[in-house]
Amino acid sequence: MSLVIDVKNVHKSFKTVQAVRGIDLTIREGQFLALLGPNGAGKTTLVEMIEGIQVPDKGEILIMGKKWKGNENELHRLIGLSLQETYYTDKLTVIETLRLFASFYNLPNERCVEIMELVSLTEKSKAYVVNLSGGQRQKLALGIALLNDPRILLLDEPTTGLDPLARREVWAILLDLKKRSNTSMILTTHYMEEAEQLCDHIVIIDSGKILKEGTLKQLLEDNNSENVVNFSLEDLYVSPEILCEAEKFNIQWDPITGKGQVILSQLENELPEFLRFLHVNNLRIKHLESQKKTLDDLFTSLTGRHLHE
Repeated sequence: MSLVIDVKNVHKSFKTVQAVRGIDLTIREGQFLALLGPNGAGKTTLVEMIEGIQVPDKGEILIMGKKWKGNENELHRLIGLSLQETYYTDKLTVIETLRLFASFYNLPNERCVEIMELVSLTEKSKAYVVNLSGGQRQKLALGIALLNDPRILLLDEPTTGLDPLARREVWAILLDLKKRSNTSMILTTHYMEEAEQLCDHIVIIDSGKILKEGTLKQLLEDNNSENVVNFSLEDLYVSPEILCEAEKFNIQWDPITGKGQVILSQLENELPEFLRFLHVNNLRIKHLESQKKTLDDLFTSLTGRHLHE
């Protein structure tokens, strides 16, 4: 597969904030890549530099082997994008909005009809934008991003604020696109399931740096031998002495909810020891559940906090 995007040692700061700190990234033809990280991780700034909206302070970004400077018109025609917040004219209908954007590419009206069918908005063709639901507006934004049949699709948090049904409808459109085209996509998200469902390569980013990247299988394989045990106790209070003694199990404990988590490498050996520890200290279990590590667990192990914090 040919190289579509090549990001080399890119930096970007805003006053005292280092938004992106030395990121290297490559995307190949047909690859769907997720930038996974919390709000403020640097995802949007990185995508805006790839889009040509922001200019790196340091480093280089090549789109199809070309720099933005001097190649703006050519590269704009290769890219479809949906920003984190997109506003359209309220008193235009869906079809009128699509025709407006199609005119920028000299596209025929037939292409607007195709796009409405693709994003399931045909029945809303004469509806005013102001009357669309959140999910329908996101479908419209996605349809506009796909109008020019882009080689590269850049979506910044495309399903934030949507209900689960609307989110899955957007996913279905993107999965269909992945099957029938060679479009490359960069998706920024803080939804782990979204990254898992849509993308074949996941980049975990925080504080402007890449912490880890690979396929979902590769990311979790390193931690596949580890088990996450979530538990809750009947009593919310656990004495400081007991918590100090529990450090050997590396317990994460929330005294407000009475819930905890412990990572065990050898479940069959370490779980009985952990249960004995609770019993000896008169800590009665209310609930206990074991599972393999997830992306959120991996993110927590890398950063010390959860993805949605």
